[in-house]
Amino acid sequence: MKEIYFDHNATTPLRPEALTEMHPYLTGRFGNPSSVHWAGRAVSGAIERAREKVASLMNASPSEIVFTSCGSEADNFAIKGSASALMAKGRHVITTAVEHPAVLESCHLLQQKGWRISYLSVDNEGHIDLDELESMICEETVLISAMWANNETGTIFPVAEIGDISRKHGILFHSDMIQAVGRIALDVEASNLDFAAISAHKFGGPKGVGALYVRSGTVLEPLIHGGHQERNRRGGTSHVAGIVGLGTAAEFAELELKQTTQHVKGLRDRLEDGLFASIENLKLNGPVSREERLPNTLNIAFAGVSGESLLLNLDLKGVAASSGSACSSGTLESSHVIAAMGVDPELAQSSVRFSLGRENTAEEVEYVLKVLPAIVERLRGISPL
Repeated sequence: MKEIYFDHNATTPLRPEALTEMHPYLTGRFGNPSSVHWAGRAVSGAIERAREKVASLMNASPSEIVFTSCGSEADNFAIKGSASALMAKGRHVITTAVEHPAVLESCHLLQQKGWRISYLSVDNEGHIDLDELESMICEETVLISAMWANNETGTIFPVAEIGDISRKHGILFHSDMIQAVGRIALDVEASNLDFAAISAHKFGGPKGVGALYVRSGTVLEPLIHGGHQERNRRGGTSHVAGIVGLGTAAEFAELELKQTTQHVKGLRDRLEDGLFASIENLKLNGPVSREERLPNTLNIAFAGVSGESLLLNLDLKGVAASSGSACSSGTLESSHVIAAMGVDPELAQSSVRFSLGRENTAEEVEYVLKVLPAIVERLRGISPL
């Protein structure tokens, strides 16, 4: 049976270059990087080289990169850490209704502790309204958190414009840019970001490691207390091999950005055109303009069919896709992202996300275009919808 992986927004294959670089730090170079002897020195330099590569990827200074265990920790760190540091100034945070659960649940926790959280709405293509953002700002506002690109629909947010607004009002700005890395160009300096979260496994690095950009001089209360690692910003022995893998993945993501973007966009566009040409009653979830979406992401509602049934039948054909965020799999609730866009609940349940990567081929796209119309026709024939 074929194995076709169209779920790169959930996770990506580990790059062989990253695995090669990681291997010595899983075997002979085992020292604790905080140790001053030869075994520690043998690995501490590798961490700093990785820090430089991650900083280069987003146009930051190496000293502004804090390594974490994952992207969710980085989001939690930015939101909870800044809230803790700034609570004397104000207790109001603005975010969007379509953020990743790592952001939304962090905000919910603050809400339970008495903070006021304002949620920016989105239109039927997933765009936010900057005028609405301006109207929500008050003297108590200390943080704006808005993702760079949505993980389910691929909608790209106007991060630079949000950064201008935050800077004008003296408010800190955090962005979950986990899905954007390796797919579009990133510049934290030009976007006036104070915090930005990334996750290694979303762009060819290993699972279990991420990073948070923290603008120099920005106040942030640590979440994990212990040793003096990460310049006193995060206690705990460093995950050396993971950090090395993250650095290597960041290096190649920067080097291959243009090539990767062109490749996945071509595949995504062919898949989108082919599906709409061969199957009736489809609805695109996200911006009609392809330039306003991540180049690798396609979210479609197949009217009259259960999305879960579609995914199961695709899986039987060897095709891996998704109904939305991997972090929400196993729940019976509809996607909060699709719901926020005003999509009919029945259509929302019919939605499937295809997210492509640099390993995918034109032949794989043609295979999906061959098998999916028949699956949809059969399921519509037996569906009560």
